[in-house]
Amino acid sequence: MKALVAQELSGPSGLVYTDWEDPSENDDVVVIDVRAAGLSFPDLLLIRGEYQLRLDPPFIPGMEIAGEVRSAPQGSGFRPGQRVSAFSMMGGFAERVAVAPQNVIPTADGIDDASAAALLGNYYTMYFALARRAALRPGETVLVFGSAGGVGTAAIQIAKAMGARVIAMVRRARGTEYVESLGPDVVLPLTEGWPQAVRDATDGRGVDVVVDPVGGDVFDDAIRVLATEGRLLVLGFAAGQGIPTVKVNRLLLRNVGVIGVGYGEFVARNPGAQQLFGSGLRHLVEGGLRPPPPVRFPLSEGRAAFEALAAGEVLGKAVLEP
Repeated sequence: MKALVAQELSGPSGLVYTDWEDPSENDDVVVIDVRAAGLSFPDLLLIRGEYQLRLDPPFIPGMEIAGEVRSAPQGSGFRPGQRVSAFSMMGGFAERVAVAPQNVIPTADGIDDASAAALLGNYYTMYFALARRAALRPGETVLVFGSAGGVGTAAIQIAKAMGARVIAMVRRARGTEYVESLGPDVVLPLTEGWPQAVRDATDGRGVDVVVDPVGGDVFDDAIRVLATEGRLLVLGFAAGQGIPTVKVNRLLLRNVGVIGVGYGEFVARNPGAQQLFGSGLRHLVEGGLRPPPPVRFPLSEGRAAFEALAAGEVLGKAVLEP
């Protein structure tokens, strides 16, 4: 089969589209013919050697896939020809991949493979973040950084579906129209003076929840715009400016919290959690939630797709299609 292989840990330049051995069919895995595989920021960190999981090359990255079952163990609940999506964790950027049955999800009717792949990492993570970690309540206000990216897109859509008011921050002017199409209540440019703009948009009260996949220079001011009992969700450090620190007296005096969101770690320690959060997310999908159409690249052009992701040129989610 063909696959996109990381031959060295040098980022996109280390990726090679080449032949690779087919995954073995056995009684422990579901083998899936991949129709779409989602690109994520953790994938980019992985091929740079900057992710918390460090692999020695060569290996096939790719954590989120959708496609059709090729073979499945008896009793797994899956059958050949069935459309599914899956958290592959590794190996997804290939024509076929083997996945543990507990990480495979039937694809809902009316969802194409590219959209099914797009609904995985970012949307599961954000549903976990908002429903579990932030305990978001209808009527609360959510401030989203990185709103034109995959995590930000999911945050806006899920928060709105849960009955929140959403303020979306846009750093890239060309992303404004895209972000507006997602349905936030307010869109603001991430320029000097943005904290006052957020206060003005909330009549001086501040926001109840901040979604921060960016870190860097927005972190300190993000704490300052929290309302009493506000929660700042830490999802990553896409700004690449080091890991922010916080003076905990600010948390004490203002009754606010900084909350980590590590969905993969939570699922690894809590068997069955993925099904639980998947059920909640499916309820929103059944209510009409749909990801925006992903940006599509052929698998053979995976290096170019990663270069676009690294340069901040992808609005929403990108997928590779074999």
